[in-house]
Amino acid sequence: MRTESRPASKNAMPASAAKHDVIVLLKQDHSKVKKLFSQFDKLAKQQEMKAKVKIADQICAELIAHTIAEEEIFYPAAREATHADDMLNEANVEHDSAKDLIAKIQSMDPADEMYDAKVTVLGEYIEHHVEEEEGEMFPKVRGTKALDLKEMGAMLSARKQQLMAQLCPAGDEVDTKQLARMMRGEHAH
Repeated sequence: MRTESRPASKNAMPASAAKHDVIVLLKQDHSKVKKLFSQFDKLAKQQEMKAKVKIADQICAELIAHTIAEEEIFYPAAREATHADDMLNEANVEHDSAKDLIAKIQSMDPADEMYDAKVTVLGEYIEHHVEEEEGEMFPKVRGTKALDLKEMGAMLSARKQQLMAQLCPAGDEVDTKQLARMMRGEHAH
């Protein structure tokens, strides 16, 4: 009986580990933001000003929380495990470019004719960044087997929850002043 239960528990472990695996969590974030960009596009075409601004703010908040958590937890460990400095340096530059565009979006009047274009370009930046992370970085990190991806997943999840609680203290409404502070690097560690 004991030998039968061991394989069953081993089979159960990957499923539970996958739920908390840092790479799986990062991919879930990517998927969530992609859906938000799609919602934004529909609302922009329908000229739903208030709704599209709410979604744009949500996109910005999700991206800021994601990049901060990724830069604090995942990237340093990935750099140490893979020694892929060029790839990680490029990822950091892409994050900086996205943050610059987020700052511009947040400072704009949503009625400005360039508002929708800037959000669309942000989506294109993010799509490119996601393709590189998911196609190159994540397989390289997973292939090293040097990191406890489950533990990192728990750390990343906790940090992102903390950041989102600061960004959306009243639930689903983004505190744009707090978002601006976080973009300037003013966030609790």
